[in-house]
Amino acid sequence: MEIRRATTVAELLAAGHLFDGPPREAWAAAFLAASGHLMLIAYAEDGFPAGFVSGIEMLHPDKGSEMCLYELSVDEGHRRRGLGRALTEALLDRARERGCYGAWVGVDTDNAPALATYRSAGAVDEGVFAMRGWPLGEEPGA
Repeated sequence: MEIRRATTVAELLAAGHLFDGPPREAWAAAFLAASGHLMLIAYAEDGFPAGFVSGIEMLHPDKGSEMCLYELSVDEGHRRRGLGRALTEALLDRARERGCYGAWVGVDTDNAPALATYRSAGAVDEGVFAMRGWPLGEEPGA
């Protein structure tokens, strides 16, 4: 398994089966062009995109830089082999290289596979929090 940073729209489109919905070329290009956005893709020996992790580096005047693990996805046929942990660890390595002081991820408290993956990669429980959102427009894919 090889993990490498996605740098082209074609790579993101080829990994489309890993996303919640079909990726759009314009959004993929904007993601790649955005400062602080990072996508790492894991490739099986045959070149098949087997998983990805995306992160967003966030900077604040009084906190410095931290990495948000935005999304982690592993193809069903490649699960339970440590790939999610390897992708998470690869993102954390990149965060360290960028000088981030920490990293975090929001995860549903009933998502046992995700919790186990993050725990195996060294995450610590920082307590329960509530997430609130503001719908600002049309849902993607609608």
